[in-house]
Amino acid sequence: MILETERLTLSPLTVEDASLVYPFLSDPEVMAHWDRAPIEDPDEVNATVAAQVGEMAERAAFYWAIRLTRTGQFLGYCELVDLDWRHHRGELGLIVAREAWGQGYATEAVTALLAYCASSLGLKRLTARTQVGDARSERLLLKLGFEQEGYLKGHVDRDGERRDCRLFGLLF
Repeated sequence: MILETERLTLSPLTVEDASLVYPFLSDPEVMAHWDRAPIEDPDEVNATVAAQVGEMAERAAFYWAIRLTRTGQFLGYCELVDLDWRHHRGELGLIVAREAWGQGYATEAVTALLAYCASSLGLKRLTARTQVGDARSERLLLKLGFEQEGYLKGHVDRDGERRDCRLFGLLF
């Protein structure tokens, strides 16, 4: 399913997108608040994207490439993972290239995705998790109506360091 907004086109991620994903998955600043360290090996990114495409084929997850409609520039991707069709819920994730920060693209992309989740996928609840210190993501979630629902001490092991997370939720 392709989603369109005023400035963006969100289309299913493909294996051909791996080379476009690599620059920001290898960027330490972009990956600072992710569960894994930057990925330095392009083959590892290729394998990761291929696995994500496989998950989409099984309806276990969805990944949308975010592009500027006018130019086709690849800005990042958003994801719905940990889908539980019985309980109509999933987890939202988003990664945007550093040069696209602060321009409202994340808000625009996630707003379209939320509408799609509620209307077409029949989801009733989404969660999102941030690592403590990721103020940018937390502001975005709160702006879009998510509420902080919990604090997860030591939830992520990143390079031997236990990191705390905040859990956010949204009911449709």
